[in-house]
Amino acid sequence: MTDSRVPRRRRYLVCEPRHFAVQYAINPWMQPDVRVDVDLAREQWQALIGAYRTHGHTVDSLEPAPGLPDMVFAANSAVVVDGRVFGSFFHAPERRPESTHYDTWFKSAGFDVHRPESVCEGEGDLVWTGRYVLAGTGFRTTREAHREVQEFFGHPVISLTLVDPRFYHLDTALFVLDDSADGNNIAYYPEAFSPGSREVLARLYPDAVLATLDDALAFGLNSVSDGRHVFIAPQAESLAASVADRGYVPVPVDLSEFRKAGGGIKCCTQEIRS
Repeated sequence: MTDSRVPRRRRYLVCEPRHFAVQYAINPWMQPDVRVDVDLAREQWQALIGAYRTHGHTVDSLEPAPGLPDMVFAANSAVVVDGRVFGSFFHAPERRPESTHYDTWFKSAGFDVHRPESVCEGEGDLVWTGRYVLAGTGFRTTREAHREVQEFFGHPVISLTLVDPRFYHLDTALFVLDDSADGNNIAYYPEAFSPGSREVLARLYPDAVLATLDDALAFGLNSVSDGRHVFIAPQAESLAASVADRGYVPVPVDLSEFRKAGGGIKCCTQEIRS
């Protein structure tokens, strides 16, 4: 089955963790008294970039700004579909200045950027499936932002309610395995969602890969897939085995240092879909 999975070359935007730290607490993973090993974080981040490039993907990098320790989490900065950029408006005041830096990068790269009127945290809560946008709410991005996203892109937006604060962003509880028209599928942790949202996901994705709590706590669902290779936390052993059984190729990349801030592989990765 593995040979039937076809990767698609991707373009990713990342930001070096030069100033990465845990200086405040805006999710249950963040403990400001826990020291971050910046050198280790940089090594792990560089391993992720190396893995992307080894598998044929293009990686652009944004210069980090002092005083913005979470700027490394590029996914939260925007969502890009068909070359159109829907920017961010962070829930936490500490992160709001990040938006300007990312907007500037996108504009300098030739993109127009739409700034949302409502709280919206980019690919943290907005997941493009190739058909529509799955949109998380409950802790960060608002339902009003979901409506803005639909009006902006003209693609259906399906709202999903998150109920476990450990999985405060949609990209900690769900990721797209394949966004092609004929293979569209996802992996997710059902208990992160409200009962109604679980029903919606079960109807839309009857063949989805269901993750365990241990997988989710290991940030196994904060993964990135190119349609064949799944860049995944090595601690999520059960989930890696499950996706391998479906014909995908797990590529373990350890970003455990970023878990101290509630982040992982996807959090560090913004996909630019031109």
